[in-house]
Amino acid sequence: MRAFHLAAALSLLAAPALAQTTLRIGIGADPNVLDPAQSGSFVERVVFSALCDKLVDVGPDLQFRAELATAWAWAPDGLALTLTLRDGARFHDGSVIDAAAVKANLDRYRTARESRRRSELRQVSEVQVVDARTVRLVLSEPFAPLLSVLSDRAGMMLSPAVLPMAERIGENPVCSGPYRLTRRVAQDRIEMEKHAGHWNAANMHADRLVFLPIPDNNVRLLNLRGGQLDLIERVAPSDLPAAERDRRIRVVAGPSIAYQTISFNIAGGPLAQRPIGADRRVREAFELSIDRAIINQVAMEGRFTPNNQPEAPGTPYHFADLAAPARDPARARALLRAAGHDRVAFTLKVANQPMETQIATIIQSMAAEGGFDVKIETLEASTMVASTVRGDYEAAMAIWSGRPDPDGNISFWLASDGFLNWGKYANPRLDTLFAEARAVTDTARRQALYREAAGIWMAERPHMMLFHYRWFWAMRAGVEGFEPSPDGIIRLAGLRLPR
Repeated sequence: MRAFHLAAALSLLAAPALAQTTLRIGIGADPNVLDPAQSGSFVERVVFSALCDKLVDVGPDLQFRAELATAWAWAPDGLALTLTLRDGARFHDGSVIDAAAVKANLDRYRTARESRRRSELRQVSEVQVVDARTVRLVLSEPFAPLLSVLSDRAGMMLSPAVLPMAERIGENPVCSGPYRLTRRVAQDRIEMEKHAGHWNAANMHADRLVFLPIPDNNVRLLNLRGGQLDLIERVAPSDLPAAERDRRIRVVAGPSIAYQTISFNIAGGPLAQRPIGADRRVREAFELSIDRAIINQVAMEGRFTPNNQPEAPGTPYHFADLAAPARDPARARALLRAAGHDRVAFTLKVANQPMETQIATIIQSMAAEGGFDVKIETLEASTMVASTVRGDYEAAMAIWSGRPDPDGNISFWLASDGFLNWGKYANPRLDTLFAEARAVTDTARRQALYREAAGIWMAERPHMMLFHYRWFWAMRAGVEGFEPSPDGIIRLAGLRLPR
């Protein structure tokens, strides 16, 4: 009997520990900074979904749902929003997520010098701690998009212990999400491990998480097909036919609130004095020289949705009667002559991505027939953003990942104080319309305001939207529980690797 017990004990000692599961996700770029206050790119939002919980989240139906806040209520006059916090939620350092911590984060977002969230929260005049689980946001004026703002980076909570580190927070963001950062190698990988104290840990089925930035869409897909990755974002339309035929992987498609746009430099320095920025007739001629449907068919295999507006067709704030003009190169050339030009040359800056480069090349070819000589300049995403912010551009192509509230899809670009208004476009009437739309919640009233606003900016063309995306993800066959979302964010709850 003693020998049996000894053998059993030795067997237990020799037994391997339960294998840990690692989820490997291929993403389209390396995040610039892992600090929600300073973040400015879509890929950072993908990583933050694992790293940092928000006060509220957005479901696949674009309706708000509980995350760190489990309930919320507006004051009757619309000048305050009261949030009830989740009981027992903790940061990665073990500290409790209470009203004081939420206040510390929101105060940083709305006042800190390094924060890019200040304009998003400018209507918040005070954050009050009611009790440990209740926080009240007092507003200087009604602000209907506030919940939408809190469902993004302005609602992400970090441990108050790291907030005094200011600009160094991105090196070690002690957040509150289902996974905590363990190692980052720039341009190579971001490693995380499961946060056992997370309120939803039971629904997180991977022990470790690795984000691998692979900018080339084809290389990202090849790594998935070869078994080096488990899940990838943004499968290129040109790669879809092959991916859909491959039984080793599964493609999941979903609608998107993201869109592609071209920003023109209207008043952002010396380059704004060039014809494309200085004269609305030139921008109109440029739009007449292109065909969005052709761009979609040639560059995106017809998989996306041509569109000239920030809201997707069929949604409440898309205006079908304000469709894009039909392509008319002859009329474009006539407009240029009326503006005093035989031909107009300008530089179009694009991110160094295969699809964006192909789109720019198609635009270059079509615009030539309308009297334009378009030079394409490809840049790394962070370099391009830096140049547009300082006004060093004539035209730049950019993606906007979309927000559930219409204010977050247009005013940031076009309001005179919009934080993405690179071209310094300003129209007082447009500012008034945006402000009025933010102050009401009635859909019919907001529709009327946004429609009038659309009539203004469509005539002046400081931006020219091209199309709305569809999201395409791919994953190893057998991966279960993935739920597509129109915001393009990968949510990890319920996602299981093949057994």
